[in-house]
Amino acid sequence: MNYKIIVDSCGELTYRMKKSGVYETASLSMEVDGDIIVDDENFDQADFLRRVEASPECPKSSCPSPERYMELYGGDEERVYAVTLSSELSGSYNSAQLGRKLWMEEHGERGKKIYVFNSRSASVGETLIGLKIQECEENGLGFEETVSTVETYIDEQHTYFVLENLDTLRKNGRLTGIKSFVASALNIKPVMGSTPEGTICQLGQARGMKRALAKMADQIVKEGKTTKDKILAIAHCNCPERAREVERMLLDKIRVKDSFIVDTAGISTMYANDGGIIVVL
Repeated sequence: MNYKIIVDSCGELTYRMKKSGVYETASLSMEVDGDIIVDDENFDQADFLRRVEASPECPKSSCPSPERYMELYGGDEERVYAVTLSSELSGSYNSAQLGRKLWMEEHGERGKKIYVFNSRSASVGETLIGLKIQECEENGLGFEETVSTVETYIDEQHTYFVLENLDTLRKNGRLTGIKSFVASALNIKPVMGSTPEGTICQLGQARGMKRALAKMADQIVKEGKTTKDKILAIAHCNCPERAREVERMLLDKIRVKDSFIVDTAGISTMYANDGGIIVVL
């Protein structure tokens, strides 16, 4: 391969992506009660959820270092693309950019081109961006044309999610400007989404998870444009049947090129919490 795609570990890679030889992962890490858990292929979701449930403290996350990104940029590939969490939600994008600067300062151009994409999303939003890069490369697009095409794709991408609770997002400062909810008392489930800048916004709310998911599906259908050429991606945290139901609700109302469902990896599990659903189109 003359190229590779680095996705930080908030982006879930499908089985096919892992086997393609194209992708590498820049692992973030989580801290629960002083224990550091690396978000890599050894991540144990069930154990992590048990730890979080038992802990009186909110888990925290750390992004890959610039030096780690610099290492990942190495190799024989002529073109390297990195995809990170929204720069509004994590330091991963800034680390990736600094790692690129360090690599270029040490090695110069030397025939290698590196570009860092700010997903302005998370989870399967990053997954879809990785797949779009791969599609461009397989179709023979040059480096600059691939970058331009993928940036346009990111502009058109939409992220939605419904969680059982927003505690981890709120306590880690990811819900700036969003009012507090009394979800536990009234069973109110907010329907959340991403802004064009990559921050989190509230799109609506409903009483109970089932109604909130239906409201999210209606919002996706309402905002969806030319969906027949897009891939529908759904990530779930330990609730596969719930994810399949959301997929059924959407595919009954819209046509898409393809769809897939994945379980959340470490960072997405930490923020989605048990029972969370993330949809990107």
